[in-house]
Order: sequence, then C-alpha cells, then structure tokens
Amino acid sequence: MIRVLLVDDQPLLRSGFRALLDLEDDIEVVAEAADGLEGVALARKHLPDIALIDIQMPVVDGIEATRRIAADPALAGVHVVILTNYGLDEYVFDALRAGAAGFLVKDIVPEDFLHAVRVAARGDALLAPSITRKLINRYVTQPPGTGAGTGLKELTNREREAVALVAQGLSNDEVAGRMVISSLTAKTHINRAMTKLHARDRAQLVVFAYESGLVTPRGS
Repeated sequence: MIRVLLVDDQPLLRSGFRALLDLEDDIEVVAEAADGLEGVALARKHLPDIALIDIQMPVVDGIEATRRIAADPALAGVHVVILTNYGLDEYVFDALRAGAAGFLVKDIVPEDFLHAVRVAARGDALLAPSITRKLINRYVTQPPGTGAGTGLKELTNREREAVALVAQGLSNDEVAGRMVISSLTAKTHINRAMTKLHARDRAQLVVFAYESGLVTPRGS
C-alpha cells in the first residue's frame, strides 16, 4: 500500500486529488494539510511514502517544507513530489536542491498522475516533461557550479556512467541495458553513487550530474 500525504492550501484541489487516489486499491491518503508547517508535522506523524506538496502556500511554502522533510533523518523514507503550475518553473531547481523527488504540473491527466505517484513511491526521479525542458534549458545557459565537480572524484568510472544515464531519465533496467550489466548491478552502482554524494534520491543525482558537468545538455 502506497501511503500519501496531500499538502495544498486549495481545498478543492486536495479533494480532487484525494477522490482520484481513493479509487486505487494500492494507494491510501493518510492525511491532508493546508500549509507547509502542518504538512511537515503530519509527515512526522504518519510517515507517508509520498508527500504531494504545493509550492505556493501560506505559513511555510513548499520549498521550505521539502527542505525540512529532507533534513529530518526520521523522514528519510518520505518522497516529496512538488505540485506546480506551468508559470512556476523558476522554483524547480531550488526545490530539487531542497530534496524534492520530482515535480508534477497540476493539469496532469489522471492516468499520468496515478502512474507518477507509483513511480515516486519506487524512489525514481519524477519530472514532468515540460518541467524537465525548463530545467535543462537553465543548464544550457549556465556553466557548471563552482566546485560542483569535486564529488566526481569519489565515484568509480562505472558509477559515473550510471549517474550520467540516470540524469538522462533512464530507469535501472535501461541503465543496465546501456551498460550491458544486470539490473541488480546497475542499482548497486546507483545506490553507491547516492551514498558517496550524500544524495537523498535519484532527483538529486540528476542535479549533481548537471552541476558537475558530468552531463552536458544538448545544445550547450
């Protein structure tokens, strides 16, 4: 059973998401919150698998709520998925760095929304295509961050290769296919890279890959 926490200051949106999720046999909504402060408290109380968090909220916004959840060792199993509008893409990078596992735009179709919840529950990075394009475009126009490449020294060549493929959006099975190794070995390379880089999840590996210059966006 995938346990979900909904955090959004708009009751109508929360009700819509809940109604959709409640129809699924493998998903349970354990709590709802109207602001980020309440959302963090409920995350600590219920320990959901997924916290769906709106970016713009009163009291504590989605980025700060994400940061607090990511910083709490007791909430290491909580995957934060940010809910956003097309016009809020400037917040994407900050929220990923804060520890978000991914992003969904609010006008997503129901089938894709449910699939996304299940993908995030597996621990895979989740970025809506429109947001991924915005994120990549930002890197096209910006050089790698200062000192961001130092973490590369901690990785083996195979771990670097695996991280680069993850940054391209490949699943463990797809990474294994590209590297001509088993899925278990691919997962091991990825998990070791996450440990060495202190990355909370695959989304942060994506951020590292671009910041360090390990992956160069097309067109740069």
